[in-house]
Amino acid sequence: MTIDFGWFLPTMGDTETIGPPTREASADYLVAVATAAEDAGFVFALVPVGTTCQDAWLAASVVAARTERLKFLVAMRPGFIAPTVAAKMSNTLDQLTRGRVLINVVTGGFPAELAMDGDFTEHDERYARTQEFMQVVRRAWLEKRFDHQGRFYRIEGGYVMPRPYQQPCPPFYFGGASDAAKRVGAAETDVYLLWGETLAMVRERIADMRERAAAIGRSLRFGMRIHVIVRETDDEAWAAAEKMIADIPDNFQDMMDRFMAKSDSEGEKRQRQMAKESESLVLGPNLWSGIGKARLGVGTAVVGSGESVAARLQEYVDEGIDTFILSGYPHLEEAQRFGRYVMPHFPGRSSVPAPPTRDAVPA
Repeated sequence: MTIDFGWFLPTMGDTETIGPPTREASADYLVAVATAAEDAGFVFALVPVGTTCQDAWLAASVVAARTERLKFLVAMRPGFIAPTVAAKMSNTLDQLTRGRVLINVVTGGFPAELAMDGDFTEHDERYARTQEFMQVVRRAWLEKRFDHQGRFYRIEGGYVMPRPYQQPCPPFYFGGASDAAKRVGAAETDVYLLWGETLAMVRERIADMRERAAAIGRSLRFGMRIHVIVRETDDEAWAAAEKMIADIPDNFQDMMDRFMAKSDSEGEKRQRQMAKESESLVLGPNLWSGIGKARLGVGTAVVGSGESVAARLQEYVDEGIDTFILSGYPHLEEAQRFGRYVMPHFPGRSSVPAPPTRDAVPA
């Protein structure tokens, strides 16, 4: 099985330990991270979306212009932009980068954050809107002219130029652990994303999603979003993990818990429940939940030597995962370490894209 290894672009800033950013998300630094990911053998980089992040589309455009092969998994946010406009944005970047665009559809799981942008839609309604959004975007990619009359969107004479560079269109990446999210994922996405969880939890989720997709005549690929802490030896990696969270204030967890109490994200709840069930923060061989003590979203990491990390990732591959979206602090050096210590354990299995063809420029 070919594996897509993806990295992470820290557009909110970067840090050596969990806490406030100590490295500015400047263009030069983001390009350095992306270049390190390219050199390490990563196929793509996730460009995140969130209140503290730079705009994903603008950041991806700047960094893409200064890199050669790396693809960019860029967020589309239903409810904030018309699906036809989103399709035009993706097609434009897809054309200008010659196919280096992947699409991450982000519905949102933090009502307080969504409210900052003026969205007060309830959880299941957001996912219903997301499904229609994805349907309209796909039609805008594939059909030259179309009409659409739906619950959330109405399009008359839809016509989007430019067309996608990738044929027939870029793939959708999408995740969510609630029943509403699973229904959308089974019906609409190409790659269904999970956050880092135990093998048993991953096995159950994949079986569920395969059954849901098969029931409507579809099949899915599966990806995982998880952190890595890689060093030359296991002992060095665990020491780095402990150092990473050593300076978290004592009351910070209480603040995180209060914030999480207002979240309607099922994925977040699963991450927190895993952490609470293990006082040592060790969830299994080389699987650690310490990052979740001071970070929202995915809070698990694979910790160890290159050999150990590769072995744990292979276990996920054996369960059906073929795409990893990885990150680690600081993202520049951790990308380099992953390339040095882990990639050699997957020889010939990383689907690194070829450099784009360069047409001659007319004189």
